[in-house]
Amino acid sequence: MATIQTLIAFKMTQPNQYLIDTNIISELRKKSTANPGVLQFFQQAVEQSAPLYLSVITIGELRRGVDLIRHRGDQHQAELLETWLQTVLEDYTDHILDFTALEAQVWGKLRVPNPHNALDKMIAATALTYGLILVTRNVSDFAGTGVPIINPFESVVSS
Repeated sequence: MATIQTLIAFKMTQPNQYLIDTNIISELRKKSTANPGVLQFFQQAVEQSAPLYLSVITIGELRRGVDLIRHRGDQHQAELLETWLQTVLEDYTDHILDFTALEAQVWGKLRVPNPHNALDKMIAATALTYGLILVTRNVSDFAGTGVPIINPFESVVSS
């Protein structure tokens, strides 16, 4: 029987390579009023030329957010968010990670002890299989997954 460790046996956590969770990329939309820890994390990542990635799951969550606002009738806000989403897609075009059969297997295993937060478990599976450090505010949603996590909301990120 395959364990998560054997499914990702060839992947080691990559230093200074990060998977950005939905709540973190969304925080950046606030620009200068974003959380200082989030701004510092991104500034340091740029200074260190650290690769930053998004999951296709995050793209889906962002799309849902845009369309939810549109469905509620706030067309102006929906258009602003649509423009922002298109910018994110352009900025990360080569750094959006697919959810493949490997991630699906890891996801299935992660959900056995705790079936909650299915989308977050998909993001965790992606971080594990690609060997990335997850940057998220929602640390508790990833508890027990084994994913290395940075929460820039909690503390200033050190170099």
